[in-house]
Amino acid sequence: MQSYSAFSLFRQALGGHAGWQRQWRSPQPRTEYDVVIVGAGGHGLATAYYLAKEHGITNVAVLEKGWLGGGNTGRNTTIIRSNYLFDESAALYEHALKLWEGLSQDLNYNVMYSPRGVLMLAHNTHDVQSFKRHVHANRLNGIDNEWLNAEECKAFCPPLNVGGAMRYPILGGALQRRGGTARHDAVAWGYARAADARGVDIIENCEVTGIRRTVNGAVEGVETSRGFIRARKVGVVAAGHTSVVLGMAGVRLPLESYPLQALVSEPVKPAFPCVVMSNTIHAYISQSDKGEMVIGAGTDAYTSYSQRGALHIANHTLDAICELVPMFRRLRMLRNWGGIVDVTPDRSPIIARTPVPGLYVNCGWGTGGFKATPGSGNVFAWTIARDEPHRINAPFTIERFRDGILIDESAAAAVAH
Repeated sequence: MQSYSAFSLFRQALGGHAGWQRQWRSPQPRTEYDVVIVGAGGHGLATAYYLAKEHGITNVAVLEKGWLGGGNTGRNTTIIRSNYLFDESAALYEHALKLWEGLSQDLNYNVMYSPRGVLMLAHNTHDVQSFKRHVHANRLNGIDNEWLNAEECKAFCPPLNVGGAMRYPILGGALQRRGGTARHDAVAWGYARAADARGVDIIENCEVTGIRRTVNGAVEGVETSRGFIRARKVGVVAAGHTSVVLGMAGVRLPLESYPLQALVSEPVKPAFPCVVMSNTIHAYISQSDKGEMVIGAGTDAYTSYSQRGALHIANHTLDAICELVPMFRRLRMLRNWGGIVDVTPDRSPIIARTPVPGLYVNCGWGTGGFKATPGSGNVFAWTIARDEPHRINAPFTIERFRDGILIDESAAAAVAH
């Protein structure tokens, strides 16, 4: 009996679209493109789509060393929110959230966006003060966020352990009702199909091994495992490995790469109505449409390109979840995994031109990458097409680390995810 993978079944489902089938067979790329995007994750595919849709640039190749959406896009925990503290961050993530709200219609593909609410729990006086600060800052920016006391948290999310004995009792929480989740790999497939329909080439199993520059120092193209590809512009969106790719062009970035772990449980009937996050005990949880409890942990304490991470991180996270939601103590875990996140000193991204003419970078998202996907791709496409930043990503330059104009969400955020 022949067996089929999820990817092969997906390809068959799209069999009526000949162009899409060609991309899945990863043809030999053409020798020259206007723009090459390195990385076929959510951000890279979104960038290609918006280059074609909004800027009329369709001679674009998206290069992926593995398979489409096989990096962090396929490993994230699907959370979407825009309740960041600083004005610059709030503008970027709110731009993304507004695009999320109409993304399925825009792509004609169900990305399974679910605005079920994101509840961020406070367990001590510092948490309460920090979250109330976030609520006020968000409202000044026209972004929804509200403070709930412990009883209101329980009413919004009944499974929570509010009254029981806990090391870190729940004192309240900040709720963004428009926040929620989406299906991570569906986002990649939706953008890929929509970009392909507009003429973008998506080339899998095509690793970038070098970035060639002209005698004047500008980008000339990329060396790949499938030959040299000439390009006027190159955008690098290779989560976890951006510093390696940019190093090929002699560009150094203030990045460190860490494993970030997550787990999913066995599927059960609907039991958890929203997304709950807690930084003090560092765990967050939601229920997927398949019924699995999606549980996220923190980053490991050491830099690494490992996609597994330390076992004790996952154990501590499960301890916290069992305390927050006691009824989940009987759940069995199906699998755990780790992605690799690029982290900047201020925990905010870089979406900018590099010192090399024609070379652009989108990186450093840390734990914020998935929720920013549409907004990130949208403003990065603007930057590549016009060779200047969109007003939303103008603050997120490389030079801010030299000039000390940081967007320090690492110190301001009561929750890092």
